[in-house]
Amino acid sequence: MRRFLTSLALLLCLATQSLSAASMPFSQSYFSPENVQDQERYIKRYAKIAMREMERSGVPASIKLAQGIWESGAGTSTLARSANNHFGIKCGSNWKGDEYYKEDDDYNDQGRLIKSCFRKYRNADASYVAHSEFLRDPRKAFRYGFLFRLDPTDYKGWARGLSKAGYATDVNYSRRIIDIIERHNLTQYDQRSLLPDPSDDPIAENDRPDRPTTPTGNNNNSGNSGNLGSNIDASVTGILSRNDVSYFVSERPLSVAEIAKQVDLKVDKLLEYNEELDGSGQTVTSGEPVYLQKKRRSYRGRENSYVVQPGEDLYDVAQKFGLRLKNLARRNRLAEDADPATGETVKLRGSRLKQAPRLEGTADPNAPRPTVPTGTDGNIDLDTDDPYGPGTTTPTVTPPNPGTVVIPRPTPPVVRPNPNEAPVTPGTTPTQPNGNAQFHTVVAGETLYAISRRYGMTVDALQRLNGLTTTNLSVGQQLRIR
Repeated sequence: MRRFLTSLALLLCLATQSLSAASMPFSQSYFSPENVQDQERYIKRYAKIAMREMERSGVPASIKLAQGIWESGAGTSTLARSANNHFGIKCGSNWKGDEYYKEDDDYNDQGRLIKSCFRKYRNADASYVAHSEFLRDPRKAFRYGFLFRLDPTDYKGWARGLSKAGYATDVNYSRRIIDIIERHNLTQYDQRSLLPDPSDDPIAENDRPDRPTTPTGNNNNSGNSGNLGSNIDASVTGILSRNDVSYFVSERPLSVAEIAKQVDLKVDKLLEYNEELDGSGQTVTSGEPVYLQKKRRSYRGRENSYVVQPGEDLYDVAQKFGLRLKNLARRNRLAEDADPATGETVKLRGSRLKQAPRLEGTADPNAPRPTVPTGTDGNIDLDTDDPYGPGTTTPTVTPPNPGTVVIPRPTPPVVRPNPNEAPVTPGTTPTQPNGNAQFHTVVAGETLYAISRRYGMTVDALQRLNGLTTTNLSVGQQLRIR
């Protein structure tokens, strides 16, 4: 009997302690000295990536840090340690990366708890990027889109909004996040003036993702760029979408291997999805789109066709509209390396064209014919004595009224080549008396952009060197290129 009473007293004591713990405020029960130390170490390690993600994506650094602390147990959870997954993001139907399985809240048809599939990341920073993209996914804009219209410093609005949107099933989730933010004064990391210099953090500098568009629609990711993204706003970078295909754009040059690390894809996948990428060490210039999945066979937007702009080739058009190059080439009866002429129309969807677009450098059959004799190179034929017509040197003009004085047009002087000078073939660099200067002779169909690219120059540099104020050229014009 005494042994029974002793056991009963012990059970009552344990029950009282459990009730006390359950009724203890979160701010007291969660912030034990051991937990606080782990959380402070966690904040010190991930504050920089949280701030950069705030600058890039618009998710407040305080919110991201607090969620990371709560979801990962300040980085001590099995999921954080084994899969670098700090936010409990599950695989989903679109995930193609590594996977990690553990029991969570998924049940089979018999009601038995089964292991859930979680995303596994190469590093924890990639998990922070994925968390931002999870909230910014256009397919989830109906749930989380309103958050990005809040002031980034409104951490309470963000915390309550996450609960309202169903981010977590815990009814006290927003209070827990707010308590963590206020206990550690995480709002200090929401100040953009504290954003660290990337050069101070080699990991962040190498892995730093760039700024994508936000669900608020403030940035334009329509993809109407010029030569391989030349019109893409440098501030609109990161993971974007075009023609229902995800792509990545960086504000600075990156190697294919660096991009693969940032977007958590294998290099061979990037090479498969982007026809002109050929190796992990290849440098992708700033503003150039790199597709993260297979491009579409046809364009799903409103446009049926596209007019080629100066300097663009067929690959540029394919990149601009998220189209597979081989399908675009087949639809327009062109080779994949074709260079359609400026102003030609390229078909983006539907059946094949009956006639392929004219290529750059070929004669335009619809162009107006010259009124004076010209050679095959487009220059005036200097061996013609009468540029006004055969058999006469002065046009015959019938006076409209008797007594009207008619002043005949003077016969232009005949200019003949200097026999002491070597002939110059158009489109080549002639030898000049000044050994330091080199020139290029413009031929039909050439553009200022094409000439600048041929000689490794920028258009601006070529214009300055020749005192040009426009990009208009004339056949036979001499351009100094050095």
